[in-house]
Order: sequence, then structure tokens, then C-alpha cells
Amino acid sequence: MTALSEQQPPRAIGAFRRRRRRRRPPLLILICIAIVGLVVICAVTGTLLAPHDPDLQDLGSSLQGPSASHLLGTDDSGRDILSRIVAGARSGFVGPLVVVIGAATIGTTLGLIAGYRGGWRDTLIMRTADLVFALPGLLVAIVVLGVLGGGYWTAVAVLTVLIAPSDTRIVRGAALAQRELPYVDAARTLGLSRRRIMFRHIFPNLLPLIVANAFLNFAQSLVALSALSFLGLGVSPGEADWGRMLSDNLQLIEDNPLAALAAGAALVVTATSMNLLGDWMYERLSDRGRAR
Repeated sequence: MTALSEQQPPRAIGAFRRRRRRRRPPLLILICIAIVGLVVICAVTGTLLAPHDPDLQDLGSSLQGPSASHLLGTDDSGRDILSRIVAGARSGFVGPLVVVIGAATIGTTLGLIAGYRGGWRDTLIMRTADLVFALPGLLVAIVVLGVLGGGYWTAVAVLTVLIAPSDTRIVRGAALAQRELPYVDAARTLGLSRRRIMFRHIFPNLLPLIVANAFLNFAQSLVALSALSFLGLGVSPGEADWGRMLSDNLQLIEDNPLAALAAGAALVVTATSMNLLGDWMYERLSDRGRAR
């Protein structure tokens, strides 16, 4: 008989064990964490983990299938596909991360101001957000990048501006619900400033929503940036990028299908993992908030 069982009745012990099981991430979430962690490691280390130089061309080894020396084969320039997949994780992670941070910062700030302050600020912010939100984002990005001459970081800046209005609408709706709650009335009664109420009291209660939406935005940004690179409006030609690899190796589908399919699989698996992690984290943070 353990000390825990002596102090608590069987029903309490069972409830405690069920809570512990719920806190353990499901197997699918653990797989998603492992995938995202691998992408992060590849993005941080760059070419250090690549078995070959991702930019090294060897025309004598072009269009080879999978082998012991080239696990995913080579492209038409003799470059190792696996090494380019590893190197492409940097553009596949850093760019979407910048978009997410930028859009969340802009959207959260404007959404809190619109939702809590209201009045002409709410009207001005939300009509502007509605205007940008109504535009076909990817099409606008293609037009703007076509005029500006493309470029990876230009694409990141354009997507940040286009995604921020969505965050603004979401945060504003949540802030409207929060400002009518008793804890906000109590903060006003204590004479706290509006800025303190918004960012020290309302903002923490919106974190589950903001975090979950950030994961969804990451997946959306990853796909959008890869699509722009696929169209030649993202990274420069020859750079290791999943979207660019998918475009460059599409004509090799009969000679070495993995040259194109591996990049597409990396995109799909990473985007799906981020979506699943976003849903799981929202549930965890929401449960913790309700418990608190």
C-alpha cells in the first residue's frame, strides 16, 4: 500500500491517474513534435547534417536513383537530393517563423486596441483589415512580387502584411468577449490604465487562441512561400528550397521521382505536423486556463 493510496480514496487515485494520462501527449503528437524538431535542427545547423554539399554539381552522377551514396538520388545537375532537402529546411522554417511573429505582433496589438477601446479606432482598424482580408492573398502576393522583382524576404514581408488582418479579426473578437467579464470591470475599478488592462490582463487569456492560430499561420506561410518559390518569385534560382526543388525537378518525375516527391513530402508533412500541434496546444492551454 503506497502513501498515496493511504491518503486518498480509490476514486481520487483513479482521477489523478486519468489526469496524468491526459497530460501525456498522444503518439501522433509525439511524432509531430519529432518531425518539427528535426526540421528545426536542420534549419539551425544548415548543411552540417547534409551528407554532401547541397550545391555541388557532378554531371557524371546526374539523374541517379536511390543508392548507398545518394539515398534519394540526384537531380539533373548531379546534386544530392537528400542534402538539398536538409539545406532547404532553413528557408522552409525561418521565413514562415518571421511571418508568424510579425503577423501575430501586428494582429494582436491592433486586435486588442480595436476590441477593447472600440469607437473610431475599432472602425478604422477593422475596415482596413476587412479590405486587406477580402483580397485574394496569394494572387496579390504574386502581383506585388512580380512588380518588385521577387525575392525571398520581399515575399516574407508581403505575406506578413496579408496575414496580419486575419490575426486582427480573431484577436478583436476574443477581446470583445473578454472586456465584458468581471475581472476587467474589477481592473477598471482599481484604476488600472487601459494599456495595463489590455496587455497584462486580457492578453494572457487570449494566448491559447494566439498560439494555436500562430501554428496555423506557420503552415499557411510555409505553403505560400513554397508556392511563390515554385513560381520563381521566392528564392533565387539554384538555392536549396523545397518549393524551388519541386519546380526544378518536376520534369524529372520519370527519371528520378524522388527528386520532386521528396520536396513535396517535406512540405506536406511539416505543414500537417504544425496544424496538429496547433490544435493540441490550444486544447492544453485552454484546459490549463480553465483549471487556473
